[in-house]
Amino acid sequence: MIALIRRVIHAEVAVRGKTVARAGYGILALVAIEKQDTDTEMHRLAERLLNYRIFPDQDKKMNLSLCDIGGELLLVPQFTLAADTRKGNRPSFSAAAPPEKSRSMFEQFVGLMKCRHQQTKCGCFGEDMQVSLTNDGPVTFLLQVASPTRQ
Repeated sequence: MIALIRRVIHAEVAVRGKTVARAGYGILALVAIEKQDTDTEMHRLAERLLNYRIFPDQDKKMNLSLCDIGGELLLVPQFTLAADTRKGNRPSFSAAAPPEKSRSMFEQFVGLMKCRHQQTKCGCFGEDMQVSLTNDGPVTFLLQVASPTRQ
C-alpha cells in the first residue's frame, strides 16, 4: 500500500461541486492499493499513518504524531499513486490492484482508521473528486509498506 501524506491546516474533498468531507489541522492521505496488498500491509500502513512523527513539538522539531496532537485525518483513494513512471511518457498501472479489490481494501482501511482514530473522514472511491488543501510547512511524505517477501 502507498500513502502520500501531507500535513495540512485544512483539506476538503468535493464531488460534483458538493463538499463530501473536510478536515482541519492534521493529515491528508492519498491512498493507493497494489495488487499484492493484504491485511498485513493495511494494518502496517494504519500504524504508520497514526504514529508517523510529522508535527512540531515545542522546540519545532517533528516529534509528534497525528495521535499525539489529536489531529484530523482525511483519506482519499488515489490509484494513480501505484503507477510505474520509471520509463516512457505514459504511466503504467500494472502494479495497481483491480477496482473491486481496491474498493474493498480502501473501505476496510477507512473502517480500521475510524476505529483507531475517531477524527477520520474520507473521499469517495471511484468518483471524480476535487481535493483542496492548505499544506502546512509544506510537509509531504510518501509512505510505502510491503510484505517482507516483496521488499
